[in-house]
Amino acid sequence: MSLAPDLAAAAPELFLACAAIALLMLGVFRGDGAGRPIMRLSVLALIVALLLVVFPMGGEGIFFNSLFIKDVFGNFMKGLVLVGSGLTILMGWRYVERERMDRPELPVLLLFATVGMLLMISANDLISLYVGLELQSLALYVAAAIRRDSLRASEAGLKYFVLGALSSGMLLYGLSLVYGFAGTTGFTDLAAAFARDAAAGTPVSLGLIVGLVFVAAGIAFKISAVPFHMWTPDVYEGAPTAITAFFAVAPKVAAMALFVRVLMGPFGDLVGQWQQIVVFISIASMALGAFAAIAQSNVKRLMAYSSIGNVGYALVGLASGTEAGIRGVTIYMAIYLVMTVGTFACILAMRINERGVESIDDLRGLSKTHPMMAAALAIFMFSLAGIPPLAGFFGKLYVFLAAIQAGLYGLAVIGVLTSVVGAYYYLRIVKLMYFDEPTEVLDRPIGREVGLVMGVSALAILLFFVMPSLVVDGASAAALSLFAG
Repeated sequence: MSLAPDLAAAAPELFLACAAIALLMLGVFRGDGAGRPIMRLSVLALIVALLLVVFPMGGEGIFFNSLFIKDVFGNFMKGLVLVGSGLTILMGWRYVERERMDRPELPVLLLFATVGMLLMISANDLISLYVGLELQSLALYVAAAIRRDSLRASEAGLKYFVLGALSSGMLLYGLSLVYGFAGTTGFTDLAAAFARDAAAGTPVSLGLIVGLVFVAAGIAFKISAVPFHMWTPDVYEGAPTAITAFFAVAPKVAAMALFVRVLMGPFGDLVGQWQQIVVFISIASMALGAFAAIAQSNVKRLMAYSSIGNVGYALVGLASGTEAGIRGVTIYMAIYLVMTVGTFACILAMRINERGVESIDDLRGLSKTHPMMAAALAIFMFSLAGIPPLAGFFGKLYVFLAAIQAGLYGLAVIGVLTSVVGAYYYLRIVKLMYFDEPTEVLDRPIGREVGLVMGVSALAILLFFVMPSLVVDGASAAALSLFAG
């Protein structure tokens, strides 16, 4: 049997893996001076991989002996991951150079992590799911602690590694239980078996439900959902800001896509068993993200709790278990990606006397010293708070409407209330920028790349309502393909 269709289906992953290996060898032979060219080549590799996703080779289907699936949902989420990875590497490189972290292994690690994310999104088997997730995680553990001379970075990397190993163990235990009680690891076979049991009225095995709980817990760790969120604030604060920006964007999108793929694919007929789990972690994440961020004075920790809350809102759509809900999740993650990239571009530009600053109080009077940056950050804050007509409002609208249509009225009401609470700390930043006097003047924003990403992201968020179909149509097709499959 020809391997050509399989290789064509996995062209983005194969190209990115080969590019990462080639850049690794280039770094070995050229030494520390290869950092900048490898960064540029890594961004170029991500652009080529994105083109291979947008203009795919071959048709959709299941490949590599049912280990790998290619569909519209996967392509949509892969596109988001590649855009997020490329933008964060691009805008963070001047920071990396200035902090003397511009070693060639850093962009290579981020490329390998991105390959793992793409494999996670296309996983069609419990084994390929785990391999893709671990490829991503192992690269990110090292990236978090890339500053070996920094105590905070080393502590962040260690915490991430220890808790990540624990979550991987939970996930692997859950996968083994599912295999033990179902007798197969393939998503297609699992879905067929559960559909037969549902049609015959056969009760679900208790061991299988326990396995499902452990699988959900393992993936919930990767998206920073409560109660598996404890690593997020410390890692966000301790890791270098450029690496934190990467953590906040691409891995979140990939892990959410994996969560949707697992629950709506093989376990789609067990919605009655997993829906209550997702509802609980959604409510807990929204509540903790809203209330815990109020007391934060470090902007990176605030963004950590903000990401926890945003994951909770995205899970509202997943909890509905419907096509409208999955459309809401994909729209929300696309908007979340742009808002987060733009916000971290502003954080990367925050410098006083050539040193990076992370305190929220350093934003006082920003509108008087850097009006364009203050305007962009205000747009991101209003959007994160869900103020219409910015994109963040529509993201929440789609997931809340899906919950209401599914009869989850309480979940939608809690989501709206926590969104109101969360608006406090977003609007507080706007208040500091526009109504307080500056204490110290920030340096000029660093680099054209940061300014470009900041400006384009702000315009995308501000003008989303003009042409929402660019995202909504793609998200609708992605959700439809998931249910059609």
